[in-house]
Amino acid sequence: MTTTNTAIPESAHYTGEERSKRILAIVGASSGNLVEWFDFYVYAFCAIYFAPAFFPSDDPTVQLLNTAGVFAAGFLMRPIGGWLFGRVADKHGRKNSMMISVLMMCGGSLLIACLPTYHSIGAWAPALLLVARLFQGLSVGGEYGTTATYMSEIALKGQRGFFGSFQYVTLIGGQLLAVLTVVILQQFLSTDELKAYGWRIPFVVGAIAAVISLFLRRSLKETTSAEMRKNKDAGSMAALFRDNKAAFITVLGYTAGGSLIFYTFTTYMQKYLVNTSGMDAKTASYIMTGALFVYMCMQPLFGMIADKIGRRSSMMWFGALGTICTVPILMTLKTTSNPFVAFILITLALAIVSFYTSISGLVKAEMFPPHIRALGVGLAYAVANAVFGGSAEYVALSLKNMGMENNFYWYVTVMMAIAFLFSLRLPKQPKYLHHDL
Repeated sequence: MTTTNTAIPESAHYTGEERSKRILAIVGASSGNLVEWFDFYVYAFCAIYFAPAFFPSDDPTVQLLNTAGVFAAGFLMRPIGGWLFGRVADKHGRKNSMMISVLMMCGGSLLIACLPTYHSIGAWAPALLLVARLFQGLSVGGEYGTTATYMSEIALKGQRGFFGSFQYVTLIGGQLLAVLTVVILQQFLSTDELKAYGWRIPFVVGAIAAVISLFLRRSLKETTSAEMRKNKDAGSMAALFRDNKAAFITVLGYTAGGSLIFYTFTTYMQKYLVNTSGMDAKTASYIMTGALFVYMCMQPLFGMIADKIGRRSSMMWFGALGTICTVPILMTLKTTSNPFVAFILITLALAIVSFYTSISGLVKAEMFPPHIRALGVGLAYAVANAVFGGSAEYVALSLKNMGMENNFYWYVTVMMAIAFLFSLRLPKQPKYLHHDL
């Protein structure tokens, strides 16, 4: 693998004031990203407490399956959100799209926090819960593409990998804060109190945080010009597939593998440690909380590495190492009962994934011209994420249930090999974004 340096050397292009403004813009954009993911994932962590309020049943499993179905519906809204907000971002500006996105997430969280229960309004309760979740799914589906595009465009030249990595810092941070909020509530409220009203508190916190993020995003600098937004092809699906079909397929190809391995070693891994490795659920939670924290902290480091060796090389290392190491790591985890060994192996896997996640938004943004960039990034990500990332846990558990769990390891490996092959299609020098701003 080559290590061609595609980074633009830092020079005197920026005054101190301009540097400060751009860094503040990164903070504003990434703060909204953190809030979006906090609001989206707090639903999953609180489901065990609010499930009986919306889906009365004598069987707790049925209750959780119903809440999981609503969660999945939100996940499936992501492609629509990627298209809708990508179009808004390209035709009406990145700033407007990000403000609408976080406002929609705020509305969804506030609605869930205030929803009457099944006991009060009957079937309207789960129906309204579904509506709120669909709003959140749309919002988070549009958040990734627009934020990735904006952060890539506003980041300082020569340091785009470093600054772009904060998208995943805040994405993972949102998940960790959601867990932490629930853990804190568990220390102060009893299980009965959490089921009665305590589960509403995280949604109120998320709604308030979204309002704060909205004000931060109001001050963002727009990265598109009026001329670009007036382009007849801005945000056009026809233009995307007419002129940029190859770029779209390339992004789809490596995002499929990237999403699959990301969800394998994050959201699914806790269940894997319990169901396959035979660890205690609390121990698995501790392992994953620690691993995710380290993973979050690794993102800027791997972003800096990409600035040094080039985005294409970083993506190739991701594909190659993922192909070589996935089966050995999962097979070893399957047989280990040592929490420290499990932590080291999962952290190693997440380090490999970091070659991709630290620069994923940036690499995608560099594939598309400005007038359809947000649409191309958002839609390609959302489709691949919904199909491959969203199905990771289902596929893994289904194969385990059929007694063919090892086949899942090879499935991930094959997708990583495909990601490597698509990484070879990346240009050695970025076609777009290289000279933007």
